[in-house]
Amino acid sequence: MSFRTEKDFLGEKQLPDNAYYGVQTQRGKENFHITGIPMSTEPYFVKAFGYVKKAAALANRDLGVLDATVANAIAAACDRLIAGEMADQFVTDFIQGGAGTSTNMNANEVIANLALEQLGHQKGEYQYVNPNDHVNFGQSTNDVYPTAFRLALILRLGSYMDALRRLQEAFFAKAREFDRVLKMGRTHLQDAVPMSLGQEFHGWGTTIGEEVQRIAEVRQFLHEINLGATAIGTTVTAAPGYPELATKYLSELTGTTFILAGDLIEATSDTGAYVLLSGVLKRTSSKLTKICNDIRLLASGPRCGFNEINLPQMQPGSSIMPGKVNPVIPEVVNQTSFLVIGLDLTVTLAASAGQLQLNVMEPVITFALFTSIATMENAVNSLNVNCIQGITANAERSRDMVLNSLGIVTVLKPSLGYKQCAEIAREGYQTGKSLHQIVVVERKLMTQQHWDEVFSFENLIAPKFEQ
Repeated sequence: MSFRTEKDFLGEKQLPDNAYYGVQTQRGKENFHITGIPMSTEPYFVKAFGYVKKAAALANRDLGVLDATVANAIAAACDRLIAGEMADQFVTDFIQGGAGTSTNMNANEVIANLALEQLGHQKGEYQYVNPNDHVNFGQSTNDVYPTAFRLALILRLGSYMDALRRLQEAFFAKAREFDRVLKMGRTHLQDAVPMSLGQEFHGWGTTIGEEVQRIAEVRQFLHEINLGATAIGTTVTAAPGYPELATKYLSELTGTTFILAGDLIEATSDTGAYVLLSGVLKRTSSKLTKICNDIRLLASGPRCGFNEINLPQMQPGSSIMPGKVNPVIPEVVNQTSFLVIGLDLTVTLAASAGQLQLNVMEPVITFALFTSIATMENAVNSLNVNCIQGITANAERSRDMVLNSLGIVTVLKPSLGYKQCAEIAREGYQTGKSLHQIVVVERKLMTQQHWDEVFSFENLIAPKFEQ
């Protein structure tokens, strides 16, 4: 392998000649062996840098502060990043010191070397296209990194919301399928009143739909950016009109409307939108945890548990117990949810650790949010395809549990009164007799015809008020 030598004010570094990143990226790569997860694993982040750097180049070209030939070569290089090329050249670890400077320079150096090749020069001949003086002209990590981060989050959240919508529809499809399956509702893990299995699945679909709405609402806060703020919000080194023009170009290039923050000083140090987003991600994870816990309970057994539903059998469940099958998909969604809930605390602590004009902890916020969204999207897709779509109902067992339950005595309360119903339930509990035997056969408190009307499927799942 051949090498080239690049130099910055700290000294020289050797780089593989086929590397499009440069000396400052190499330093970042060597300094930060933290997660072992490079920026390249989040393609939306790489694309976002392509969009931001292209918007900057075009704005500076139009303002006459960047040579048009150089600016157009930079824009063409950015197009390759936007198209998904060169991802393997983004090698800096997600978690790093320097508030993301290594990542910003990674983008600057890759773009500069691509532009150099287009103009007929060699990698590293930065006198023609320089990572700092040209690609990063009128910019700082402190405005470019958060702008790219927000754009990448918007793109990533779109994919996650699609996954949640598909899961919602899977729940609704099962709700329709199980519309006539009678089952016992439970509170405090005790028998409560009857319902249909379809109603239970429909409720899960509804709550997931609410999460899509909440994510859409919080995503709007990501559209306010500080592009052009440069170091601390004073726009130092940026040409007059650059913040507005660069923001306009970014909106046009991405098809997403971005708004330049009204107070660039505040916007440069503020990470409140990330805390808000993380809180919504935690909320969704909490709901999914509850749903998966319910699914595991309803599928428990199969002989000695609830056994109301059957989950698709994905793999043998035990190395010692033959024939055992475990609810592995809800289990993995639970674990993913716990990860997201923990990462929310990371975001909160990092956001609160900002000092003065900059929050230097933004890289760990980046890692936490991308990890939360990507892993939960995978978990949601798995829950949908590998679990929910294949669930079947044990309708006869569910119905028998309802009719043998003492919980259905509540349905008799309008006719017999609370006190008498409590006495009947107590007798049933102590003797093991069914409610039908006590109410119809022995005490003759209700005719068989009236019993059949009260305990019809329709009245059990949507009780009529009786006076």
